[in-house]
Amino acid sequence: MSRKKTFKDLTAEQKKGLGILSAVQFLLAGAALVDIWRRPRTEIRGSRAAWSAACAVNFVGPLSYFVFGRRRS
Repeated sequence: MSRKKTFKDLTAEQKKGLGILSAVQFLLAGAALVDIWRRPRTEIRGSRAAWSAACAVNFVGPLSYFVFGRRRS
């Protein structure tokens, strides 16, 4: 049985890629959260609390908010 790979077992390129993906995730979630709390309630489909919680789900939550959560004018 093989041992589970840890962060220190990754190559430099893999660590760099993981760092970039992590940064993108945090920036995307941050942008979504800022938009949720600054946008008027009438321009958001659903509750702010639900969309804020959804932002914790990796890339899916923030992207879902930007696609489905905002009302178009």
